[in-house]
Amino acid sequence: MKRLNLKRILTTSFLLTAIVIGCAFNAKAQTSGTAGATVSKGAMSYIDVFFKKYKVSSDSAIDYLFSTNKLFVHNSYQINQLKQKLDSLDFSIGKYLGKELISEKSATPSLVVYSFLVKHENQPIRFTFMFYKPQNEWELYRFNYDDAMDLELMEAAKINNKHQ
Repeated sequence: MKRLNLKRILTTSFLLTAIVIGCAFNAKAQTSGTAGATVSKGAMSYIDVFFKKYKVSSDSAIDYLFSTNKLFVHNSYQINQLKQKLDSLDFSIGKYLGKELISEKSATPSLVVYSFLVKHENQPIRFTFMFYKPQNEWELYRFNYDDAMDLELMEAAKINNKHQ
């Protein structure tokens, strides 16, 4: 029952997140060097600040992300809904314990996705950050969270998937 309620909350949260965070954020990270080094230096420093704030307060972390994008100044209602959804998860998933990088994928030198396992006392969730570099600065293009890793892992472990 607890898992079912969490699934419903996360599904609703995921949809809300996708709606609210459809636009790009300004990452304030300057580019230099090779594409890989630039992504690590610019985008990862942005993510590091987010998780430092998330450790203290999910509200603070969300405020940090949205404060970097002037387009979201007028969307405080939707931002507050997102913060409430994350806050409501604390009861079910427990205290934040840390993060682990699941994957870093790059479509081009200008588009990269980072996926993190966000460890909590009772269950993990996944945060996904997509960064885009239209010119000289990285921008956080998408952010979402979900708890589908366990289902994906179970699906990958099936016998039929071994031979494909």
